[in-house]
Amino acid sequence: MKSKFLLTMAAAVPAALLPLAAFGQVAPERKAVPSTVTPNYKYEAYVGFAYSPINQVNQSRSGLMGGKLALTRDFGKHFGITANGDYYRVAVTSTNPGSPTVVSVTAGPEFRATIMGNVDGFFHVLLGGEHTSGEGMTPNISFSGGFGGGFVYNVSQRWGVRVEGDRQSDSFSFTNNSAALGNSAHTHWNGRASVGAVYRF
Repeated sequence: MKSKFLLTMAAAVPAALLPLAAFGQVAPERKAVPSTVTPNYKYEAYVGFAYSPINQVNQSRSGLMGGKLALTRDFGKHFGITANGDYYRVAVTSTNPGSPTVVSVTAGPEFRATIMGNVDGFFHVLLGGEHTSGEGMTPNISFSGGFGGGFVYNVSQRWGVRVEGDRQSDSFSFTNNSAALGNSAHTHWNGRASVGAVYRF
């Protein structure tokens, strides 16, 4: 009787401990680790409100408001090639001769760096052409070049808010210049400002 009881107890102890051992071997579920990999976007598009004085227009008393578009192809975190298009038509006040409009298309290298937290800074050099119309200027197309930069506040990885300023030069003749003169030595500098949204893709 005693031997049967001892045999039963000897079998019951491992049977009771076996589920505990099996439970201990089950690995606890791992917590999800948030991804820290930054998406590798290749392009950055910008659209914004813009302002420019029109020093090339003789007797101008008011700057023009309009819009700006830009598309930048990124080559790494700190360098890209950007193309910019500007269009100005709405006068701040009605004190300009005629009804001038300005269109410019420029492109060039762009350099970037993180300033602090979500704020990035950038600097670019732009070369291209500019067209001024609506005031009798001849010729009305000029080489244009300049430089500028600004700041981007990154709302998210895709979206940002951009504020920038540029200083662009052009060389237009006086109003009613002779059409026989196809160039002009009258260089003007216009400071431009813009604010708008950035989208990366």
